[in-house]
Amino acid sequence: QVQLVESGGGLVQAGGSLRLSCAASQTIYSINVMRWYRQAPGNQRELVAAITSGGSANYADSVKGRFTISRDNAKNTVYLQMNSLKPEDTGVYYCNVELSHAFLGVRGSWGQGTQVTVSS
Repeated sequence: QVQLVESGGGLVQAGGSLRLSCAASQTIYSINVMRWYRQAPGNQRELVAAITSGGSANYADSVKGRFTISRDNAKNTVYLQMNSLKPEDTGVYYCNVELSHAFLGVRGSWGQGTQVTVSS
């Protein structure tokens, strides 16, 4: 399928910024939707943002106006620019991609996750 490598997490003070990256390996699949999820301790994994191959993006209400998702199709990479971070943004951030192939069908793949910690 495809391997996803995430980077960019870390510790930041409230009000600060981080930029996450998720690079997908070369694949015979087409990469359709690319998404960022996050999971805080004790909580379910939630969708943060998604972007189609054409560049249409949508966001969770909790991050609208603060986070920006983008992608570089030539590099098979998706980014998440996170500004005005809040302690409630703390969690493990996961990259997810939707793959498709004319003969092999549709499937998904997950990254290993990167920790984001926002201190108050």
